Amino acid sequence: MAKITFIGAGSTVFAKNVLGDCMFVEALNGFEFALHDIDETRLKDSEKMLLNLTNNYNPSIKVKAYSNRKEALRNAKYVINAVQIGGYEPSTVIDFEIPKKYGLRQTIADTIGIGGLFRSLRTIPVLLDFAKDMEEVCPDALFLNYTNPMAALTGTMLRYTNIKTVGLCHSVQICTDHLFKALEMEHNGIEQKIAGINHMAWLLEVKKDGKDLYPEIKRRARKKQKEKHDDMVRFELMDKFGYYVTESSEHNAEYHPYFIKSRYPELIDRFNIPLDEYPRRCINQIKGWEEMRDEMVNNTQLTHERSHEYGSYIIEAMETNKPFKFGGNVLNEGGLISNLPMNACVEVPCVVDRSGVMPCYVGALPEQLAALNRTNINTQLLTIEAAMTLKKEHIYQAAMLDPHTNSELSMDDIIALCDDLIEEHGDWLPEYR
Repeated sequence: MAKITFIGAGSTVFAKNVLGDCMFVEALNGFEFALHDIDETRLKDSEKMLLNLTNNYNPSIKVKAYSNRKEALRNAKYVINAVQIGGYEPSTVIDFEIPKKYGLRQTIADTIGIGGLFRSLRTIPVLLDFAKDMEEVCPDALFLNYTNPMAALTGTMLRYTNIKTVGLCHSVQICTDHLFKALEMEHNGIEQKIAGINHMAWLLEVKKDGKDLYPEIKRRARKKQKEKHDDMVRFELMDKFGYYVTESSEHNAEYHPYFIKSRYPELIDRFNIPLDEYPRRCINQIKGWEEMRDEMVNNTQLTHERSHEYGSYIIEAMETNKPFKFGGNVLNEGGLISNLPMNACVEVPCVVDRSGVMPCYVGALPEQLAALNRTNINTQLLTIEAAMTLKKEHIYQAAMLDPHTNSELSMDDIIALCDDLIEEHGDWLPEYR
C-alpha cells in the first residue's frame, strides 16, 4: 500500500486541508495516510477527523496514527512536514519577550529577525533527524516542507541531506489575488511572473492581454496610501523599490530596517504595523480550536472542498504524469536567479510531473530587489552555518547581519541578546560552543 506521511499531524486544521485535498485525487485511491505527532491527544483528534472525511469522500483510503515516527515514515512515497518546534509556549513567547527587554520589537518572528533565527535553530536539528529516518526507511520519498522558517529549513535539507525536498508557502498563490482585491481591480485572466526568496519574492511582471498593469496598480496604491489600511508597508516598498512583494506587510515590516525603529516610533502608526501580531494570533487560534474542536473532530458529517494548497496537486502530478506549475522553494543551483548566491534557497516557478520537481530559470532580478533579498539571505546562510557547526559565533554573526536587529542594537547588545535567548530556550536547542 502506497503511503503519504504527515509529520506534525496534530495541526488538525492544516491536516484537513492538505490530506482532505488528497482524498479528491483519484490516483491516490487505496493510499495510506500515516499520521505522526508528539502530542497524542491532537494526533488522535486528527485521526478521528480524517476517518470522518474518508467515510464521506473516499473509503478506499486508510488513515492510521503512529506514535513511532520511523514506522510512520516507513515506505512512505510522500512526506508532508508541518511541525512547530517549541510551540507557542514556551518558545514563541521567549522569541518575543526576551528581545523586548533590549527594545527590539517584532510582528511575526518566524522567518528571519531574531525570532526567526532562533526558530531555525530549534527546528533544523529536528528536520535532520527526520532526514536520517527517511534515508533509512523511505529514501526516495519527496519531502514537502510547509514549516517556517522556509528558506533556512528547506535549504538545510537540500544542502545537508539526501532527501528530495521542496518548500511550499501560501504567499505566491495568493499574492495578486489579494493585491487586486485591495485595489478593486479585476483579477481574472492576468499573467504574472514571481521570483525571489520565500516571503520576499517579487511580482516581477503582471499583465492582462499583453498590457502591463503595473502603472495602474501603482496609481491606485499611491491613492490608497492616503488612508490607513493593512498593506501599507508593501505599498511603500513598491513605491520606493518599484515592485510588489509577495508576503504581508506585517511580515515585511521586520525584514527591512526601515519600519520598526525605536528612534522613530511614529512609523508604527504611520504604516499601521501590528507589533506582537503573532502571539495574539496564537492565542486566538488556541481559543478558536477549543471552541471548534468538537465540530471538527466528532462531526461525522464533516465536509471538505479541495483547497488551493499546492500539496495535493504536486502529488497528483507525480502520480499521473500530468504537469503542474507552482511556486516552490528550491536550492539556487546553477543560478536559477543569477544575481543571488547559489547556496541560497530561492522561490521560483517550478513544474512537477513523474520526473519530479523541475525549477525554472529566472535570470537576474532587478538589482535593487536582489540587494534586498541578499540582506535576508545573509542571515539565513549564517543561521544554517550555526546549526551545522554548533558554533555560537555564527549565531552572533547571523543576528548581526539581520537588517532589523542590526538597525536597532549594538554588536555587544546583539551578543548579549543571543546569549539570553540560548539560555532561555534551554533544552529546545542543542549545546553550542
